Amino acid sequence: MSRIRRRDTRPELALRRGLHARGWRYFVGRPVAGVSRCRPDLLFPRLRLAVFVDGCFWHFCVEHTHLPTANAAYWHAKLLANRRRDAAHDHELSSAGWAVVRVWEHTPPAEAIDAVEAVLRRAAADV
Repeated sequence: MSRIRRRDTRPELALRRGLHARGWRYFVGRPVAGVSRCRPDLLFPRLRLAVFVDGCFWHFCVEHTHLPTANAAYWHAKLLANRRRDAAHDHELSSAGWAVVRVWEHTPPAEAIDAVEAVLRRAAADV
């Protein structure tokens, strides 16, 4: 477990490279002022957009998560708590006027880039 990266994962790097290639600039791992312990993977402060790239295991993806058989009750509770925390962060950011995009790690990079860019274009049109 200690080898699992907190940031700079392959899906996150693919998303960052794709958005950068399309001309979008962002901050990586920057906290959002006024929001408790929330560090989006990508932050677009001028457009007030926070992007999270969620891993299937840690964020309890319905399609891909398989619980470990050892200590299954602990892991189930832990992963549900992670999901609840994600929802709380989304609510907190939305209440503060931020748009939130969550992308699963299993989403093909081109799809993820298109989804984030669509939100970015809508936000840029509003500014």
